[in-house]
Amino acid sequence: MKNQQNVSKVFCTDFRCKPDESPADKLKRLIKAAGFGKIDMDGKFVAIKMHFGELGNMSYLRPNYAKAVADTVKAMGGKPFLTDCNTLYPGSRKNAIEHLYCAWENGFTPLSAGCPVLIADGLKGTDDIAVPVSGGQYVQEAKIGRAVMDADVFISLTHFKGHELTGFGGTIKNIGMGCGSRAGKKDQHCNGKPTIDPKKCRGCQKCLKECANSGLVFDQKAKKMSIDLEHCLGCGRCIGACNYDAISFQVDAAVKELNGRMAEYAKAVVDGRQNFHISIIRDVSPCCDCHSGNDAPIIPNIGLFASFDPLALDHACVDACLKQEPLPNSQLTDAMEKAGFTDRHDHFDNTNPNSEYKTCLAHAKSIGLGNSEYELVFVK
Repeated sequence: MKNQQNVSKVFCTDFRCKPDESPADKLKRLIKAAGFGKIDMDGKFVAIKMHFGELGNMSYLRPNYAKAVADTVKAMGGKPFLTDCNTLYPGSRKNAIEHLYCAWENGFTPLSAGCPVLIADGLKGTDDIAVPVSGGQYVQEAKIGRAVMDADVFISLTHFKGHELTGFGGTIKNIGMGCGSRAGKKDQHCNGKPTIDPKKCRGCQKCLKECANSGLVFDQKAKKMSIDLEHCLGCGRCIGACNYDAISFQVDAAVKELNGRMAEYAKAVVDGRQNFHISIIRDVSPCCDCHSGNDAPIIPNIGLFASFDPLALDHACVDACLKQEPLPNSQLTDAMEKAGFTDRHDHFDNTNPNSEYKTCLAHAKSIGLGNSEYELVFVK
């Protein structure tokens, strides 16, 4: 029997729609049922935090979902804007100019999304605010993009998918890592460096394109890659880029501390103000939307989820994913078919064996970010 005092409600629905109803329309009904209308938005700035997708990636959320949220906010008198912070690694989102072009090219314009797009940590990722973390074990002050903290109301809109380090990219990661400025992202990745197994390295150099800080060195004679520990930031992008399982973290504590810092950054963002969270489980790619490509989904599309509790929402989403059958011809089933495969009875752990997410959820609970127990309410 669950202790009802420690249970949060998570509202969900599937992708089945009534005649003349779109998934975006259904999202509006879902968040209304979840209590979205109770938030005081009249005349207030409302940050809608989401991921615009790296150029070339096609698994990110469509702008239609953002517009459904933005239109609902405007109907309640709020002033919404879509936002994200700049990235540490190379790509099309490392400064505000390129980030905006990326967002526009991927369909996020004021017309299609129903509101402006603002890059929260400014032109070069340096416009941040030091936000105290109440009860923080790893972080005393989180470096959060200024526009996120200037907003009166905070909403997260998350594409739930796999991740090469944190197991899955859910609400906590969207908030914690996503709202950190460039300095904040470096702060979260501060512990642990990857290592490369020379026997597995094929010398393809695909990982080299993902490194932002000269942390990888290629030996032209040996045709092998190695880590420059002095320059490596520990961001783990190279792990997701390697197709041969040649790169991994040296110590499990690296991912554990990353998870802890990420949870504490998320708490810094939501503490003391109105917040609401939406997670959409579709196109569940094995790795993050930060990559310029995306592999086939590992499980079927499931539905739309919403809650005032970010931790309960992540728990509900991962539980829903683990109930699904793996999709054939995916990174998950490829891993399961390898010789010597050890079944961890977890789709995300099986897809990315170097990843780990349970310490994030446990630490989020310990610092009061939300509840791990939840009541699932289905909306037809």
